Amino acid sequence: MRIDDKTMHCPECDSTDLFFDSERAEISCNRCGIVIDESLIDQGPEWRAFNPEQRAQRTRTGAPLTLTIADKGLRTFMGSNNLDSNGRMFPERNRAQIHRMRKWDKRARVSSVGERNLAIALSDIDRLASRLGVPRSVREDASSIYRNAAKKNIVRGRSIDSVAAASLYIACRRCNIPRTLEEVSEASNISKKQIGKNHRFLARELNIKLQPTSPRDYISRFASKLGLSGMVQAKAIDIIDLSFKKGLNVGKGPSGIAAAALYIASILLGEKKTQKEVSVIAGVTEVTIRNRYKELVEKLDMVV
Repeated sequence: MRIDDKTMHCPECDSTDLFFDSERAEISCNRCGIVIDESLIDQGPEWRAFNPEQRAQRTRTGAPLTLTIADKGLRTFMGSNNLDSNGRMFPERNRAQIHRMRKWDKRARVSSVGERNLAIALSDIDRLASRLGVPRSVREDASSIYRNAAKKNIVRGRSIDSVAAASLYIACRRCNIPRTLEEVSEASNISKKQIGKNHRFLARELNIKLQPTSPRDYISRFASKLGLSGMVQAKAIDIIDLSFKKGLNVGKGPSGIAAAALYIASILLGEKKTQKEVSVIAGVTEVTIRNRYKELVEKLDMVV
């Protein structure tokens, strides 16, 4: 296997054309043939198989660690069927005992109030993330934020679901996959005011620096929901960039600017959408779109 790492050089001829021999665990130079390193350790997964079952599955490791589960996916649990490790049915006389063991195993997973609350919060985060359609990385970051807040004991006195929603909102902004407060509020059935209050509190207490959300981050999602083409999206981004140069974004909501830019671009490229259609998708009022529309058209000297 050829090595593409340009930082490695042959000490003899200074060549970067190196070769890794996986069978001998050696790195050699293709130009002069000198062995640069040997007895290398393979840091990859274990693929050897010692029985037919392992050959079929090729891996003997479990699922990776995840912060979205209270126990990080490390704990085991008793299955719900009545089969032993060999696949045979338990005797009738032992089934009541197995049922009691399964019940206590389930109860033992949550040994304290803190763990129970953490499990509830992570479940809320996962449910909200599914409703908002955000990727796994955002769920992991939101779970990390809530865990840090619980560890610092700053969640006490606040509702679990509102702090979970605020954690997810912060994670969306940090991962540059923003969701508006209106969207998070609608998905969680918690007031926008309460989520905003908790998100500011978490950011302050956990020393999280949040950059202002850019209207560009909303363009692709809004345009996709409106059924607009890539040309309209590109034009809307150009309008937003011009508005930034003119300083028209100062003090304005990013979703409102994105909605107005899409509305203008759709008119210019013949894919017109009504202000009502855009306002429903963007989660802003038609008045906001009209105000941003007038500002952009006047300040940028655009003919619409």
